Amino acid sequence: MKLKRVGGDFTVCKLSALSDLAGFQQESGFWFLGKTDEELSLVCETSVVPEKTVEREDGFQAFRIEGVLDFSLIGILSKLSAVLADNGIGIFAVSTFQTDYILVKKENYENALKLLDAAGYTII
Repeated sequence: MKLKRVGGDFTVCKLSALSDLAGFQQESGFWFLGKTDEELSLVCETSVVPEKTVEREDGFQAFRIEGVLDFSLIGILSKLSAVLADNGIGIFAVSTFQTDYILVKKENYENALKLLDAAGYTII
């Protein structure tokens, strides 16, 4: 399985309302918005974080599982996260219709990719 680096620095934000996105640069290269009955979260490039955030956690870098993942595939994310968890590296995962994105803290990023490479993943 191939893992592709996603360039840039990322931030995970908690917002109070959709109106907090006023002025947000939606044309930026990467952002993901999630809303549940309990919270509103935004993952975006650090350079475009909205002015209004309730909380934010900076310092992430990302990679994605390359290609389109079929919904019948089982355990892909759990196997990746197990390799990293076994080595003390936490993740923040974002899933889209096609694939999964893994964000790790910047200071763990290169080590995470080395560990995954050693576990048989191809890093591109």
